[in-house]
Amino acid sequence: MLKTSVKNYLHEGAFIPAHPLALTEDRELDEQSQRALTRYYIDAGVGGLAVGVHTTQFEIRDPAFDLFEKVLALANEEMERAQVEDSFIKIAGICGPVDQAVKEAEFAKKTGYHLGLLSMGGMEGLSEEELIDRTKKVADIIPVFGFYLQPAVGGRVFSYDFWRKFADITNVHAIKIAPFNRYLSHDVVRAVCNSQRNKEIALYTGNDDNIVNDLLTTYKVNVEGKIVEKKIVGGLLGHWSVWTKKAVELFSEIKRVQSNDYIPSEFLTLAQEITDANAAFFDANNHFKGSIAGINEVLARQGLLQGRWCLLEKEELGPNQMDEIDRVYAAYPHLRDDEFVAENLLKWFAK
Repeated sequence: MLKTSVKNYLHEGAFIPAHPLALTEDRELDEQSQRALTRYYIDAGVGGLAVGVHTTQFEIRDPAFDLFEKVLALANEEMERAQVEDSFIKIAGICGPVDQAVKEAEFAKKTGYHLGLLSMGGMEGLSEEELIDRTKKVADIIPVFGFYLQPAVGGRVFSYDFWRKFADITNVHAIKIAPFNRYLSHDVVRAVCNSQRNKEIALYTGNDDNIVNDLLTTYKVNVEGKIVEKKIVGGLLGHWSVWTKKAVELFSEIKRVQSNDYIPSEFLTLAQEITDANAAFFDANNHFKGSIAGINEVLARQGLLQGRWCLLEKEELGPNQMDEIDRVYAAYPHLRDDEFVAENLLKWFAK
């Protein structure tokens, strides 16, 4: 069962960054920086953390690195040390075939995580029905946060019927919509609206290319002659792992106008500025190949990471990505939180 305070906050709409992975130049876990990152996010005012997800690098599960349990445990230790609110949402990434997914779900639950963000990435050999069965097995262990991962970084396209069946699974409490595609995103919203569990499932944007617009849109879906309204109430985003303090403040402003009949035009401008910054960080010009290295580069510039290294040497910035990051750094000083980071860096790195 999902704790009531967490469930209520999940449906209210929370700001949840996807936690990166801190490494040394030798590509070993940098535990001090890893802890500092978690402290940064908590002090920035986030409503939860997602650990062991795409931004944390799926390779942490590889036997060669064997970092999945270590990274989840470190983040949970810091959340407990900070005595976060009872409603603070702890999410663990869950991947792989059924046996692996079940094992990860069991560890996440034992460690203190509230939900498992269940990725369908890398499961090309399984049919949609088999993936539904896999979800049910995980949901028997831990409350599930569904995840529509974009195909460019390892996801796949799913049918409307898949999401309709997914929404009907007991103990599915939320879905992260992140195909970076308006048509596919609408499939998920429509599927949830057509489920008898539509009030039990919170929708979250993972569309880093459309964050503000997703959060400001009220969907109205005709279900057998009745209009069902649904909002994307919050976000679980890799983009929110950088410039986080300022993003939390902007999220609060968005929440303030989310239910208004009229949205101030400046939010449309803000939406495009954030999308432009994301294009640089995520390496959109090169099919998102430098997305994790780009996030790490921004954190390294602020001193939160020693460098932008990833577990796999091939994971690097794309051609001209550094120039694009330089450009958005200069273009959008109002989106940056460099001052906040500089003021707190020594505290976050203290033992």
